Amino acid sequence: MRGQVGFALLLAVQLVCAAFFLWDIFAPLLGIRYAPVSWALYEMMEIGAALGLTIGVAATSTLLVRSVTRQREAEEKLRLASGAFMDVLFERFADWELTPAERDVALFSIKGLSTAEIANLRKTSEGTVKAQTNAIYRKAGVSGRPQLLSLFIDDLMGDPLQTPAADQPVI
Repeated sequence: MRGQVGFALLLAVQLVCAAFFLWDIFAPLLGIRYAPVSWALYEMMEIGAALGLTIGVAATSTLLVRSVTRQREAEEKLRLASGAFMDVLFERFADWELTPAERDVALFSIKGLSTAEIANLRKTSEGTVKAQTNAIYRKAGVSGRPQLLSLFIDDLMGDPLQTPAADQPVI
């Protein structure tokens, strides 16, 4: 919250500084007359406006670098999580002793493909895919695709789904 207030304040200073320079340029062009100020005060105002804009550029550059760094870190974590998910998949497939064909069908099923799409990709009949999915569910100890996917999500989340205690709020 404090950083947001500071950022908003810095933005306000930049806007005031930019307005000062724009007024200085456009007022004479538009024929707007204003009361003159002393030369020393005018120079101090220009120096202050220039410093405000310079500090704003430096702060914006810093924020941009931080943002790009955070984005790269998030992308790397996502890449690692994706790799971890595939590791979990193949470990489970090995534990369940799935055949290579069942592994393919299980992977396509987890990706959300329909039975017809899996049959088309594997160049087999839908009946064969249905038999293989039933074998996968039996070996995994689940009754369907949602439970199969839930097994992998639980593994990635670390802790199995727990019911909250009576004094804990449900989120």
